[in-house]
Amino acid sequence: MNETIDVREGEAFDLEAVERYLRAHVEDVPEGDLSVSQFPSGASNLTYLLKVGDWEGVLRRPPLGPVPPKAHDMGRESGILAKLNAVYPLAPRPYFFCEDESVIGAPFYVMERRTGVVLDDTFPDSVEHDEELRRGISGTLVDTLVELHAVDIREAGLGDLGKPDGFLRRQTEGWISRYEKAKTDEIGEVESLTDWLVRDIPKSPPPAVIHNDYKLNNLVLDPEDLTEVRAVLDWEMATVGDPLFDLAVSLSYWIEPDDSDELKAVMPTVTVTPGFMTRQELIDRYADQSGRDLSQMHWYVVFGYFKLAGILQQIYARYINGQTTDERFATFGKRVRTLIVHAENLSRTGDV
Repeated sequence: MNETIDVREGEAFDLEAVERYLRAHVEDVPEGDLSVSQFPSGASNLTYLLKVGDWEGVLRRPPLGPVPPKAHDMGRESGILAKLNAVYPLAPRPYFFCEDESVIGAPFYVMERRTGVVLDDTFPDSVEHDEELRRGISGTLVDTLVELHAVDIREAGLGDLGKPDGFLRRQTEGWISRYEKAKTDEIGEVESLTDWLVRDIPKSPPPAVIHNDYKLNNLVLDPEDLTEVRAVLDWEMATVGDPLFDLAVSLSYWIEPDDSDELKAVMPTVTVTPGFMTRQELIDRYADQSGRDLSQMHWYVVFGYFKLAGILQQIYARYINGQTTDERFATFGKRVRTLIVHAENLSRTGDV
């Protein structure tokens, strides 16, 4: 989480304008020059580290180029964090939201920085780990999600955040539509997969606050104890909806040692290391900790893979259309195909 890079070409902004706005809206910024670097991971919103002396903050803004309607809404994201932080402190506190696009060319917000370890495709060299620790991290992932889903929606002031009635049907039809609009290649399995998804949509349990992009590398872990969470990041898609949908999204990023090489290449992750729980073990732990009925979890898992395919397809379409030149996205078309084929196969086998 301490590793940043120089701001990528074409993604720089007016530092003086940001500094003026920062000092006008944050009281404890010390004297000194503002410096900025970029967090290199992530394929959606752009995230930067701001530093003035010992003070640090994190700036988030939408990606460059055209974005889908209602997507990448910085005001919505910062507003959710402001309310959620009071009842779920793992959500970082925002300092301010700026809707004046003249400052950096887009709306943005700045929030507090939480430091720690983020596990992506490998453990940091400085971290000693064994199978017991990896299993403990697995449990922490589930338990932190259960805690989020236990937040009282009304107490948090988030009762009007989403539309839980009909949530799963809207998600299913919406992601099928988004995929079709962003389609660049013909994939034969899409039709049978989407037919299967719309055929028997489960009845949702009572709604909860959901993160909607919950995964291991969105957790900031305590360097002294990786089973303790310091923050949950990337709340841009948070809403009120079906909590099992949230779990399914997390499982779509969770790779096991016995998964195919093609699936491992979609989103490389440290969870391929022996000792991490299996997807079924994560499901069982969530059921035990939350008390929710997960008998229909197979449908959710299949849909989780399809949603991930849809996200990557939208990014890949932007790359193909020249709206971004980030070479990280050049292989996303192949990854989309892998996810579609995998999800369609799961729909027939009943596995997770």
